[in-house]
Amino acid sequence: MRTIREFIDEQAAVQPDKVYLCAPEPNLELTYAQLKRESDLLGKKLLNMGLQKGEKVSYMLNNGYQTAKFFLGIIYSGFVVAPINLLSHRSQLEYVLDHSDTKVVFVSEKHRERLEESLKKVSREIKVFVIDADSPALLEDIEHKDHPLPDVDEEDPALLLYTSGTTGVPKGVVLTHKNLVAGGQYTASAHHLTSADRALCSLPLYHINGLVVTAVSPVVHGGSVVMPHRFSVSQFWELISRYRCTWFSVVPTMISYLLNGADPYNSDTKYNLEQVRFGRSASSALPPSVHKAFEEKFRVSVVETMGLTETAAPVFSNPLDRKSQKYGSPGVAVGNQGKIVDSDGNELPPGQIGEIVIRGDNVMKEYYKAPDITARTIIDGWLYTGDLGYKDEDGYFFVTGRIKELIIKGGENIAPREIDEVLYRHPTVLDAAAFGIPDEAYGQEIMACVVLKPGLICSEEEMRSFCLKELGKFKTPKRVFFREDLPKGPSGKIQRLKLAEQEIAVAKAT
Repeated sequence: MRTIREFIDEQAAVQPDKVYLCAPEPNLELTYAQLKRESDLLGKKLLNMGLQKGEKVSYMLNNGYQTAKFFLGIIYSGFVVAPINLLSHRSQLEYVLDHSDTKVVFVSEKHRERLEESLKKVSREIKVFVIDADSPALLEDIEHKDHPLPDVDEEDPALLLYTSGTTGVPKGVVLTHKNLVAGGQYTASAHHLTSADRALCSLPLYHINGLVVTAVSPVVHGGSVVMPHRFSVSQFWELISRYRCTWFSVVPTMISYLLNGADPYNSDTKYNLEQVRFGRSASSALPPSVHKAFEEKFRVSVVETMGLTETAAPVFSNPLDRKSQKYGSPGVAVGNQGKIVDSDGNELPPGQIGEIVIRGDNVMKEYYKAPDITARTIIDGWLYTGDLGYKDEDGYFFVTGRIKELIIKGGENIAPREIDEVLYRHPTVLDAAAFGIPDEAYGQEIMACVVLKPGLICSEEEMRSFCLKELGKFKTPKRVFFREDLPKGPSGKIQRLKLAEQEIAVAKAT
């Protein structure tokens, strides 16, 4: 296994003028030769600030030209990048700034005030540099000397990324150069990516999917990436057409919003999408009804996958061949190993539900400053994911839910996803999530929240009647609440436990 620095150096030597990054705002390109040069320059500027190898450097930026350079340049230089989630609540931001031991934060003017407010609660000094995220220049006001960069090894930490912390304080996931390279290679291998491929990056560079799948993977296979500031339904197909993207990576929430958007084949502007080989869905389960509707409307094959922050993104993927894909499954193991185990760690036969565990070069080094949690999560090299599921006779994995999100009603285990998939089949539903709340009679009772498509209406009675026909009385939600949106993490994954907390709080207040 090799380091990120080695791959950047290799691409710069083999194809120096090849464009690695296209930034639509403000229409800039970055070649591999420029990426190497700017990464080296950033490292020397950080050394001139007095930073030592392995120390943490953060950024608080929307996606774009500078953000990609900071992410890869910090790692290249021998430091650890600790991206800040722009969706963090104030308490989470304060915790991450303090817990991560970050020495420097690069921030845009847009996020400066929020950062400075949070820094008031951090006792140690953190250097802050306000930058123009769209400037082609790299930190011109910061001096540097011709310091040699420290050597880097595949086992050196490269990325400190905090989970969303929906069930407590965020956990800091430490990923090494080896982990990131493995994640990039597994992505490239699963999707047969080559130097001719170009990705559209729709996910933020503070989420593992955006970071590894669409930013690191092209460095590994010599391809390129288009990186707008943020995901936009109205610009999605236009960007793919204009920049000739061959693939894209999104999450199910984005797929739902695209489905509700304009049809690129019937728009005033005719988009050229014939070069698109596939789309990739990850981070949470893709309901089969939504999956099929997307493929039918946009004539693009969607490959369902599964990845975790703790595994530098990919663990499972469906094949590119449509005939070999299975709807409702994130696919087979790619690069790493996966199995289903019982509560004692014994592997279960096909068809039986248990916990999904993963082993491979992509599995994280540790949780930062949390040896006890690390020891409970990684056992004999196997990462215990907390996800429930089963494997079929063909080796395809199926995820039935999170252990912590499992609804136990009257002693029966009910996977929220089973209810979600029925709700998504209702023609008015844009977003949906089922969850359990305490109940004196059953232990837990099933509730659900839905977001309706713009301009459509539906009553609770109609929604429950639809569920009764599909699920039967026992699994039909007792109540269905209509909301304008659902709480989500940075990847777009619906946070069921937070949703349950919110509805319980509302019930107590009334």
